[in-house]
Amino acid sequence: MSSLLKLAVWKFASCDGCQLSLLNLEDYLLDIVGRVQIAYFLEASRDVAPGPYDLSLVEGSITTPEDAHRIKQVRRRSKLVVTIGACATAGGIQALRNFTDVKDYIAAVYARPEYIKTLEQSTPIAEHIKVDYQLPGCPINKNQLLELIQALLQGRTPRFADESVCVACKLRGNACVMVADGVPCLGPVTHAGCGALCPSYHRGCYGCYGPKETANTAALSVRFRQLGLSEADIVRLFRTFTAYAEPFRQESQAHE
Repeated sequence: MSSLLKLAVWKFASCDGCQLSLLNLEDYLLDIVGRVQIAYFLEASRDVAPGPYDLSLVEGSITTPEDAHRIKQVRRRSKLVVTIGACATAGGIQALRNFTDVKDYIAAVYARPEYIKTLEQSTPIAEHIKVDYQLPGCPINKNQLLELIQALLQGRTPRFADESVCVACKLRGNACVMVADGVPCLGPVTHAGCGALCPSYHRGCYGCYGPKETANTAALSVRFRQLGLSEADIVRLFRTFTAYAEPFRQESQAHE
C-alpha cells in the first residue's frame, strides 16, 4: 500500500451516523491528514477522485437491487473493504423486515406502494462481497475507526478488544443492572465498544455492537425467564439494532 492512503466512504441503507463518527474525529484526523487522501466521501465533499481506492469504508445494509449491484462495483474498485456500523455488519434495525413480509410495511408506509422497488430482506455487506474487516456499533466507536486507519498506515493488523459489555461495566465501576435491579440486559453477549453507555445510566444493554464471539444467548435467555420475561419479551430484546446477526437471530426465533 502506498504511503498516501486513498480513502473512499460509501453509503447504503443507513442513517449516516457512522459517517458522522468519521467526521467527528476532527483533531485526530489532523495527525494523519498528510497521509490520507479522502478521494470519495459525499457526506463531506462534492470533490470525487476516481478509483481504485486503497480503503473503502462502507456504511449501510443492502436493501434494493441497485444496491446489490453497486456494492459489487465498490469491491472491484477497492483494495480493502471495511464495513462500519450495525447496518453494514448485521443488516441494521431495518433487518426487522426479515422476520415478516416486507410488503406489509410498504403498504402501511407508502401511499403508492406499487412505486417501491425493494428486496425482501435487509442484509449485511458480507453476504454480497468479501469484507476485510468489520467495525460494529450503532454508531461505531470513532477510536476503533482511528485505530483501523492508523494500523493500515503502519502496515500492521488492527487491534480491537473482544470483551463483552460486562467488562466495560466493571472498568467503569458500574453495579450490574441485571443483578442489582433486575433489569434485562444484553451486555453479557454483546461486544464492548460503547463504554457501557446504557448500563451507566441504569438501563440494560440493547446490543448495539452485536453479539460477541461464542455468545451464550441461550443461558442469558434462561436468566431473562427468571426475571419474569415472557417469550415475546425475549424475542423483542434480541430484535433491535443487530437483530439479524446470527446468534441474536437464532435466539429470537427460538422463542417465537
